Amino acid sequence: MAVSEVYNDRGELRILEDLDELRTDLADYIADLSDAAVKERGVFATALSGGSLIHLMGSFFGWENSKLCEAPYNKTMPIVPSHVHSINDSVSAEEAADDYMFVIRQLVKTRMVSVPDINDCAKFDLILLGMGPDGHIASLFPNHSALDETDKWVTFIIGSPKTPPERIHSLCLSSIQHQT
Repeated sequence: MAVSEVYNDRGELRILEDLDELRTDLADYIADLSDAAVKERGVFATALSGGSLIHLMGSFFGWENSKLCEAPYNKTMPIVPSHVHSINDSVSAEEAADDYMFVIRQLVKTRMVSVPDINDCAKFDLILLGMGPDGHIASLFPNHSALDETDKWVTFIIGSPKTPPERIHSLCLSSIQHQT
């Protein structure tokens, strides 16, 4: 049985019994958000961090890593391949961050992703983040200088405390914080 508590200024915290309950609750939550966004703007924009989250989502929804759109990996929901924007891991982390920033700016330009009037951060309808055992999210590690980045939406890290040592962050902390 799920336990839920609403925090007026921060959203809702849900504690679920097991992975089956999480799968069902998450699928319902994503469906509700998606329906609302599509009715309001005609699109639903989501961002997923990598690592264990992709594996968990894959086990829930039939996805397999970067093959999210291809049959037979995506068995449960249609995703248009041109709507998936993965991080380019064939270039340096700095180049990959610049490339990904360009992609997000193009999504803003085509109105797939919005930018609110109150800040200069790309606004997604949903960002799903996993958390590493050391507390890191989106390759943002506790006490690392990359947490201080505020001028960019996307950044990179060299000298990561976890392999690989050179990483791109899906989004900077300031971008993640401005999603609410």
